[in-house]
Amino acid sequence: MRACVFLADGFEEIEGLTVVDILRRAGVETRTVSITERRLVTGSHQIPVTADSCIKETDFSEAELLVLPGGMPGTRYLGECRPLTELLLQFFREGRKVAAICAAPSVLGDLGFLKGKKAVCYPGFESRLTGAEVLAVPVVTDGHITTSRGMGTAIAFALELTKRLKDEETAKQVGRSIIYNV
Repeated sequence: MRACVFLADGFEEIEGLTVVDILRRAGVETRTVSITERRLVTGSHQIPVTADSCIKETDFSEAELLVLPGGMPGTRYLGECRPLTELLLQFFREGRKVAAICAAPSVLGDLGFLKGKKAVCYPGFESRLTGAEVLAVPVVTDGHITTSRGMGTAIAFALELTKRLKDEETAKQVGRSIIYNV
């Protein structure tokens, strides 16, 4: 598995599932991971989603990228999930890729990952991007961290992650195939 998208009750469905869809279209092995002990997760708009696995039963040794979708209260639950925050800290220390969209970059900010980095988030969460240079662009990658602003930037975010895991040409091909910015 190359990418893991973490799902918490109250996650923003479009932000989580767009990433899964785009990465899988690009041929990136992508797994959805529930942060609870049950695979069924309910999004912020009451859409039930069955995750591929639960966090405690997943081996992350081969993962290259961890992705946090936003949404409320999902973002809060992600930040409160100790197994997830410990995994994020491990990835950060090892320089492995981490990404978050909407309110979820606040989790990275709370963990101290954004100090001296460029980052973006959903408006109103900027104060939680501790130490970051906060921009107002759809998506930004600084080093091994990618952040994005919200549901309306989910495709751009997913294509940026495709570029980081595959290459720019693959991201462009997927973008063209879904009639995105053609």
